Amino acid sequence: MFIKEVKDSLVNNIIPFWKNLRDNQNGGYYGYYDFNLKLHKEAIKGVILNSRILWFFTNAYTTTGDQDCLDHAKHAYEFLRESCLDQEFGGVYWSITYDGKPEDTTKHTYNQAFAIYALASYYDAAKEPQALKLAYDLYDLVETKCRDDIGYLEAFDRRFHPVDNEKLSENGLMASKTMNTLLHVFEAYTELYRVDKNEKVGSCLKWMLDQFAEVLYNPKRRMLEVFFDENMKTLSDLNSYGHDIEASWLIDRGCEVLSDETYTVKMRKVTDALRDHILEEGFDGTSLNNESFKGEVDTTKIWWVEAEAVLGYINGYQKDPSKIEYMEAAAKIWDFIKEYMIDKRKGSEWFYDLDKNGVPVSKKEIAGPWKCPYHNGRMCFEVMKRNVDW
Repeated sequence: MFIKEVKDSLVNNIIPFWKNLRDNQNGGYYGYYDFNLKLHKEAIKGVILNSRILWFFTNAYTTTGDQDCLDHAKHAYEFLRESCLDQEFGGVYWSITYDGKPEDTTKHTYNQAFAIYALASYYDAAKEPQALKLAYDLYDLVETKCRDDIGYLEAFDRRFHPVDNEKLSENGLMASKTMNTLLHVFEAYTELYRVDKNEKVGSCLKWMLDQFAEVLYNPKRRMLEVFFDENMKTLSDLNSYGHDIEASWLIDRGCEVLSDETYTVKMRKVTDALRDHILEEGFDGTSLNNESFKGEVDTTKIWWVEAEAVLGYINGYQKDPSKIEYMEAAAKIWDFIKEYMIDKRKGSEWFYDLDKNGVPVSKKEIAGPWKCPYHNGRMCFEVMKRNVDW
């Protein structure tokens, strides 16, 4: 029943919605679809959004066999290649005008990572060697310009001079390094290593796993610290439940791809602790709260947090079937998603966020620079590939 519901949501809701955002005139996909279901054809096009759409359609093709999805992936790939890459200084821009010109030329490590992630997947599905070359060009750039001896730096101008990390900081902080960026560089390199098994990428993955276990992980609180200064000293008392549950399965996936038993054992202690802590503190019995800042819990329900929670607890249960509470949590969160998070209005997809009662109070966009098909789509792909049912 569960797998049927998930597949139905993917095939009849998520995939058609994003297909309808294709911009055949200017390339890529339209950048903004507001809460009132109005398409803004001249909105800026976020490069993170385009990379995630490329990744989504690529994996929709490999999961469902829908050839049309591969055509949509090609459309996103061509826009990334032609409009999003800086041909002079390298890297991908932060955003593009609706008609394909650079809009915000900031170079952010997080953004480079999602382009690598998408290009590696597309190479694997489409057998397009240029996509792999572009992925390695970005990899080399990240490793030479965006990393120091103790971590990945964040934000740069077009020529890769460091600038303030406004785009991935919050709560009045200005973080030099973040867990979020490290996690998604790790995710991108995991995919790049999966499709090409390059040992220099594998070495980077092992280095990042050590960072997670020895620097970011707080063993007393069983959580990952979020914001850091340039020396990797934590800056705030923030527990991001969504990022921790996402990290739990992405780290497990990285260890599976690496096939290094030493790291598998080492990291399993961390990922098990993250899952247990979030279940105890972040799960309210029906869905996952957003985060806790200085002890105050934000009960907002965000589309990507709920999707990652379903996947994170399914992954945890598959790692240890004695943890029935994981599967029960995944089932309850899916019930919440079905009832409240999936927007039942014709022509829509999932709401961006809800209050604790399941009401979309903020009325944020249905598609935008951050609102994408990557989290909820990936949850569906993984459920189908893992053949999870109840």
